Amino acid sequence: MIADMLKKENVRIIDRVADWKEGVQVSIQPLVDGGYVETSYIDGVIANTIEFGPYYVLVDDVALIHGRPEQGVNEKQLAVTIVREPVVFIGKDTEKKARLLVALAATDGEAHIDVMRTLAELFMDPEKIEQLVQSQSTDEIYQIFLDADTAEAE
Repeated sequence: MIADMLKKENVRIIDRVADWKEGVQVSIQPLVDGGYVETSYIDGVIANTIEFGPYYVLVDDVALIHGRPEQGVNEKQLAVTIVREPVVFIGKDTEKKARLLVALAATDGEAHIDVMRTLAELFMDPEKIEQLVQSQSTDEIYQIFLDADTAEAE
């Protein structure tokens, strides 16, 4: 569940980033700081993006930034970053924008399935996405994620 994978200290609001690479770095940095991933995880996601494009931009305004477990994941965890000015993720033939950056560290393909189900429900609700990106505090963002966890359980 989200409550097990998202620590309050891993939720941040920032104004802008210089480019998509900084967006990836900023979104994953709380996971590095907490020891959940190695810095190599950031490099792995950037390399994956260069090779495959921004595969993690799921819908308008939402990026579920993640790499492979072997790219430096130590422990499963999430981090949420709201960027006030949209990050432009550029791929081979695509350009996608996101303000809600959710960094996912998964230790394997199974351990985070319940969390993914909850995130999918949240990401399919444009009103919730707008509420998140307009949030004024990290406490508010954190609570929206916890509430999504509760709604999924019902």
